[in-house]
Amino acid sequence: MEKTRPLWATPLQFVFACISYAVGLGNVWRFPYLCQMYGGGSFLVPYVVMLVVEGMPLLYLELAVGQRMRQGSIGAWRTVSPYLSGVGVASVLVSFFLCTYYNVINAWAFWYLFHSFQDPLPWSVCPLNGNRTGYVEECEKASSTQYFWYRKTLNISPSIQESGAVQWEPALCLVLAWLVVYLCILRGTASTGKVVYFTALLPYCVLIIYLVRGLTLHGATNGLAYMFTPKMEQLANPKAWINAATQIFFSLGLGFGSLIAFASYNEPSNNCQKHAIIVSIINSSTSIFASIVTFSIYGFKATFNYESCLNKVILLLTNSFDLEDGFLTANNLEQVKDYLASAYPSKYSEVFPQIRNCSLESELETVSCRQNLDLLHPHASQGPLTLPMRKGNLRGLVCLTNCAIGMVFTMEAGSYWFDIFNDYAATLSLLLIVLVETVAMCYLYGLSRFESELKAMTGRALNWYWKAMWGGVSPLLIISLFIFYLSDYIITGTLRYQAWDAAQGQLVTKDYPPHALAVIGLLVASSTMCIPLGALGTLITRCLRRGDTAPVA
Repeated sequence: MEKTRPLWATPLQFVFACISYAVGLGNVWRFPYLCQMYGGGSFLVPYVVMLVVEGMPLLYLELAVGQRMRQGSIGAWRTVSPYLSGVGVASVLVSFFLCTYYNVINAWAFWYLFHSFQDPLPWSVCPLNGNRTGYVEECEKASSTQYFWYRKTLNISPSIQESGAVQWEPALCLVLAWLVVYLCILRGTASTGKVVYFTALLPYCVLIIYLVRGLTLHGATNGLAYMFTPKMEQLANPKAWINAATQIFFSLGLGFGSLIAFASYNEPSNNCQKHAIIVSIINSSTSIFASIVTFSIYGFKATFNYESCLNKVILLLTNSFDLEDGFLTANNLEQVKDYLASAYPSKYSEVFPQIRNCSLESELETVSCRQNLDLLHPHASQGPLTLPMRKGNLRGLVCLTNCAIGMVFTMEAGSYWFDIFNDYAATLSLLLIVLVETVAMCYLYGLSRFESELKAMTGRALNWYWKAMWGGVSPLLIISLFIFYLSDYIITGTLRYQAWDAAQGQLVTKDYPPHALAVIGLLVASSTMCIPLGALGTLITRCLRRGDTAPVA
């Protein structure tokens, strides 16, 4: 143990640190997106199941490991076994990938914040065209919100193969986002311990404000009805269960090594079991609460798009057939369309290609667009990186490096690369890391040994639930998820992505080019291969040492 290791000022500070780490964009952005994708309320069933059999047990495991070993992720797993040093390295690498792209979302948040001081809001109306005779065609075909996102914010290219230039305004927002992160972690636990009170409470204050505003928006009830109306067929969809499990991993921060580092600053007698339960419940409750807020806004956006679509069709038919103003309404639109098609077939056939198919259900299905404060601890507490520079300088260097790499995501094709990192940088890697962690503690280090050490530290014995989850249920479930992931990728064939087609004003599906597939493979392999390579390196080192010390015949 490190005799001079700093400690959290109070157990409450540690809980707030875990909450501020767990609660964030994954709750507000990723969880509602998955709810929308997998049937609204029906997604809650696999999510709660995965919370019980994966989330809470594995969160407790990581907190207990950190508190027992009193080291960061690399040192903790090296203490468990020298052959497991690669587990910590894999965690650091996945955390690095995550930080590289995840802070871009904060940059987008700054971008929208700065533009929100305009009146009218720039995403509320379509801009006029160059002749000022109408609206920009791309915006008319899409919507004002989609146009602002894809054209003004991203200035997105038509494919990932057309990289384009760096957009300087989002790039400056990214620099600002990394500057905020640097200031938060500048003095390590001395500053982070104080910042967590703010970062843990701020999301709830913001969500409450958004909830009050969201529920007053026109069409909010449509979004809430969509969320809480389950599509039971999704319960038979294996991908719903897969994504529920990965969302639990992603949201709680399992496998990134940060929780182990946080817990290493605890007093050995700290009741980390209670804290694991508290953090898990608060995190999942926040996800559901955030979904209510988000779906109320989804409902408003979808209703607005739906009614705008209806108004365009009504205006088109009114002008084309010289109908009386006010005669055609949303209520009688379908009946009048049928009448016009039968009464004026030739004229209607000319107009028909311009008539959009307006559907509130379709808008609700497509309306959404598609933090790490302790990344630095494994670096700062292990290895030669600490020798030539102070920790503050190291933190600055890592933030600067992440910011520089993140500039890729501010290019015209940056959104496509963002999706690649989001989909592949922390999925299979997290499953493998957490699986190795669980198996290592239960069968390599020894569950009975670990149980006795926890009892000696905290004075509390493990009950049957934790032992059953750690020793059997959780690892078997992770193996099943891992196998399904691999088989799904094999069956799917060529990986595809959604590209923005400005001419159509909508997303279209395209195949990833070879260089993008190579990056995907590198993202997955670079972290997962750390584990076997770390074990192989330890084995070779030990063999060489035994050879050097062998007696001369």
